[in-house]
Amino acid sequence: MKKIKKVLWILLAILGVFALILGIFIQTLKPTYSGEKPMPKLAQEVKTYYDTFGIPHIYAKNEPDAFRTLGYVHAQDRLWQMELLRRIAKGELSEVFGKDMVRTDQFFLSLGIDEATKETVADLDKSSVMVQLSQAYLDGINQFIAEGPTPIEFYLTGIEKRPFTLDDIYNTMGYMGFSFAMAFKTDPLLTDIKENLGSAYLKDLEIDVDPNTTWIKNYNQEPDTLKNTISDLVANALDELPVPLFVGSNSWVLGPDKTKNGQVILANDPHIEFAQPAVWYEAHVSTPRYEKYGYHIAGVPFPLLGHDRSLAYGLTMFENDDIDFYYETQHPMDSTKYKTESGWESYQIVTKTIKVKDGDSVSFSYKKTDRGPVLNGIADQITQQSPISMSWVYTNAENKLMEAIYGMSHAQNIDEFQQAIANIHAPGLNIMYGDVEGNIAWWATAKLYQIPDSVHTKFIIPIDSNTIKPRRHLDFSENPQAINPPWNYVYSANNQPDSIAGMLYPGYYLPENRAKRIVALLAPKNDWDKEGVSNMITDNTSPINPGIVTNLAKSVILTELSDTEIKVLDDLSAWQGDYPLESMEAVIFHRWIYYFLKNTFLDEMGEDRFKQFLKTHFHKRLIDPLSAKENSVWWDDINTEDKVETQQDIIHKAFIQALESLNKDLGPDKSQWTWNKVHTIEHGHPMGQVEALRSFFNVGPFPIGGSREVINNLAFPYDESGQYKVSGGPSTRRIIDFSDIENAISILPTGQSGNPFSSHYDDQAEMYVQGEFRKMMLNKREIQEKAKDVLVFVPNKER
Repeated sequence: MKKIKKVLWILLAILGVFALILGIFIQTLKPTYSGEKPMPKLAQEVKTYYDTFGIPHIYAKNEPDAFRTLGYVHAQDRLWQMELLRRIAKGELSEVFGKDMVRTDQFFLSLGIDEATKETVADLDKSSVMVQLSQAYLDGINQFIAEGPTPIEFYLTGIEKRPFTLDDIYNTMGYMGFSFAMAFKTDPLLTDIKENLGSAYLKDLEIDVDPNTTWIKNYNQEPDTLKNTISDLVANALDELPVPLFVGSNSWVLGPDKTKNGQVILANDPHIEFAQPAVWYEAHVSTPRYEKYGYHIAGVPFPLLGHDRSLAYGLTMFENDDIDFYYETQHPMDSTKYKTESGWESYQIVTKTIKVKDGDSVSFSYKKTDRGPVLNGIADQITQQSPISMSWVYTNAENKLMEAIYGMSHAQNIDEFQQAIANIHAPGLNIMYGDVEGNIAWWATAKLYQIPDSVHTKFIIPIDSNTIKPRRHLDFSENPQAINPPWNYVYSANNQPDSIAGMLYPGYYLPENRAKRIVALLAPKNDWDKEGVSNMITDNTSPINPGIVTNLAKSVILTELSDTEIKVLDDLSAWQGDYPLESMEAVIFHRWIYYFLKNTFLDEMGEDRFKQFLKTHFHKRLIDPLSAKENSVWWDDINTEDKVETQQDIIHKAFIQALESLNKDLGPDKSQWTWNKVHTIEHGHPMGQVEALRSFFNVGPFPIGGSREVINNLAFPYDESGQYKVSGGPSTRRIIDFSDIENAISILPTGQSGNPFSSHYDDQAEMYVQGEFRKMMLNKREIQEKAKDVLVFVPNKER
């Protein structure tokens, strides 16, 4: 017995020592938010005050010191995120995650972001202020890499830390430039439908700009098979991506005449796929000549969203079409040549090698034309004889995106700000602006070009005299914009903009749902305040969906329904289009819409095309008009030989299927068919894909209100599961009221830190779900008094 006790005591001691070592190890992995830190190259002491939510407020005597400090504190909270983002464009994800990422790496290497980066960086004026501040930021990151604790993800994946360079900044911005990938999901699919089903099947797909929906209005005071395989390749590549994509956004700016206090109010909530860590890193940087409370992408020194006491700005995705696909004309006798305006040219052959974790390196080659990469050959399964190339504005035009972001963050007034954003070539962004002087503005920024009338950019374009001649690029003054319009507000919800240079510019615009609600709320009210705007930014009501229900209900055959089913239809018909957690109507509506789409399109499209169709924007655009369209070629089920189905057949069948599936999934008690049972949000970390690590790295799941295409836009995919797991939504909600600038409010989806051992990893997650906000502090005295921690960086100190 004594021996057993002795053994147990020894085991207990070993476990205690192990627990102690583990505890010490965990402590070493936490970010350092207080104390003193020597920093080489620092000219003068910098104090960083951390507020209650871990937001750094950096006070420095000069900008290089401020940005050097920003780099350090950003890295200690987000180094893993920085590492992933810089690897995407260079095709280095397989080196971290193994062979499953090879297709994703091949795809991003073929886009040419890294090659374009090298050309851009080589041409930079290294003495410019923008480059010097960028380098100072990199110095801070690299100091943390050299001496700070290694994030746990590096241990789990076995990769080594490496210094960051200017190339990494530009490659990260290149990924952001690609982040809107709707052309890849849409153009090959539509071409496939046109060529295999016929033009009649395009008529009801709502692929063109719509003159009858809610537009963003211009106002300026100035004078007035392979195709299917490509879609599959892109879908698979993006599905494996361990970082989020930009997907939409809302923003509006109210002029003084629309607000209670007579000052501008700006609201912005960019929509991005959810992930952990969250996309934005907040930082308040203050020097004698520069101050900005900004939102930063990991590895990028200047904020994409920001405000100070003088001005504020935000963004949404423009959704313009900046990627075109071309059928190249290959030489009939020489497969190494293709047709250009000046004659036959040889393809450029590009060979890349991808390092693969726990496996052999993979080499692949692809062809390039003067338009861009030829997609045939990027993946083994693309063997179609007709070459298809891709032309992308981001890699084909001069890249001054970093100059634009630097200029936005340093502008002192509306004129300087407008001058800066004219440098944005891609991605297309709606830039929203307001200032203390009472100016409000919206600009659609992108390098746009004149499109020949004979060219439809939603399809793969044949090479002819119209398509190979040089494009006329539009001057920035021709872009859509509204500066101090007489209706006293500007907004964007990724919807159709007004005419551009006399034409409706092609794009992948979202339906009018959010825009219609925004305009309906903003237009009649002239006493807006911060509280009213904060209620509006979390609004969960659709102005469109009740009308869809009315249209669909007309086709339901009441004589074939039970009394219970009629009661369900009556309840749904009285629905106001809102999405509280206890809503039964929201659940029934989306289940009905899924079967409505499935019964309408699956038979002609087939399983693969239908899944790709549900990932496009145009499937969202067509639901409302198609619900009212009695005659459509899509109504007939081609699998039934003895019957031609009608709209009523499709809609009635879909309603019955929806109720049957809800009975199966949620039980026969209709009171249990509530939105909180099916609509949930979970912020996934790449390491959280391993089930044993999920609860440690992931944040959530939480039931959440909101839905697709309401102002509180929480996106989810339609599929057979009947579960609406939120995939993306507001990446932050910000409200800046210039009548009370020191009490601007914001929220992040999870927390400020990407370090799972930090107390700020998920401390905003439940606030976000509840639609709550926290203060963005600007007042130095208040910041100092309420600071939770203070980290002081000191120069030239021996270590």
